Amino acid sequence: MAEADDWRLGPGDRRYVIRDGSILAFELGTRPPAEAGFRIIGAHTDSPNFRIKPNAAVDAHGYRQLAIEPYGGVLLHSWLDRDLSLAGRVSLLRDGAVATVLVDFVRPILRIPDLAIHLQREIREQGLKLNPQTQMVPVFGLTAGQTFEEALSSEIERGTGLCVPARDIASYELMTYDTLRAEIGGAGGEFLFAGRLDNLGSCHAATSALIAAKSAGTSAHSRVVVLYDHEEVGSRSASGAAGPFLEHSIGRIVAAMGGEGQAAARALTRSVLVSADMAHAVHPNYAERHEPGHNPVIGGGPVIKTNVNLSYASDAPATALFVACCREAGFEPQHFVARSDMPCGSTIGPLTATRVGIGAVDVGSPMLSMHSCREMAGTADVVPMIAALGAFLRRGR
Repeated sequence: MAEADDWRLGPGDRRYVIRDGSILAFELGTRPPAEAGFRIIGAHTDSPNFRIKPNAAVDAHGYRQLAIEPYGGVLLHSWLDRDLSLAGRVSLLRDGAVATVLVDFVRPILRIPDLAIHLQREIREQGLKLNPQTQMVPVFGLTAGQTFEEALSSEIERGTGLCVPARDIASYELMTYDTLRAEIGGAGGEFLFAGRLDNLGSCHAATSALIAAKSAGTSAHSRVVVLYDHEEVGSRSASGAAGPFLEHSIGRIVAAMGGEGQAAARALTRSVLVSADMAHAVHPNYAERHEPGHNPVIGGGPVIKTNVNLSYASDAPATALFVACCREAGFEPQHFVARSDMPCGSTIGPLTATRVGIGAVDVGSPMLSMHSCREMAGTADVVPMIAALGAFLRRGR
């Protein structure tokens, strides 16, 4: 359903709504939310990459290149010598009206070539230092070939059937991605190698848990999964976790279920959030960067993330609830805490807890190569995370 619709809902209804790249799906319980509350899983859909600048065309020394801007905390070197494509949305002006279409080139069309060792022998002593403005500009083609605007127009026509002159392209949000498919690897198939595991791995687990919850039957409480955009850049958008998307949606659900006056606030006091974002596994080559006694391993199952300065939102009651969910699923959770002499990353958990005012716990599956173009996680961690999140959606306090 759309946000502009008049929401008419009843017990057991299952719906989803999209706001500008973020999605919220829910299943309503048998009792009003003011009496039973919500079980909410939050995650984010975006990953670090490169975005194309508005005036993208850069011609240099016989090459066509595209001006890019890093999105989020990109590990620059991991994007060198990758077969890259572009995807996103394009807004068109056709007869004075704005129309937006989705575009995915699918095939490799970009590459950021590394410099040969013969021309940078100092790298052996000084290491690799990259300037994103001058040294990470992808090659798109040769100057004698197709322009970017022509290629984009052709791709829109291929994907949508619309014949779009370049002058009709008013704006776009296009991002790079590695075209190499996901693979299962390791000597015994222990590992998953793929791009964007952070945080599509958690989005998959949350969505799978919500789907599986249906087979367990309806519950008194309502179940919500919200997948936000823009987490990697601070969530400061109308559709990000710092915005009102979840708050608005919960208020409308409560109202559509007959709640009035204080019903939404009452519902939130009976609600809990699990913020699901991938977690750092201990790195065998950099074990000194991890807190002793808190070294999650790939294959060891879900990780609870804690930070007393609230870079993670985990509080004691919500953490205990997730421990109970893990035990119900047949395993003990792992724990991650950052070293006291190192800064800590963050998630949508603190932002959502602050914005909406509910207790929360931050969790994630362990991984290596976080924020790399190509990341690494464990195949044995997929099912346990789904099981733990499923238990959370099924049970009350």
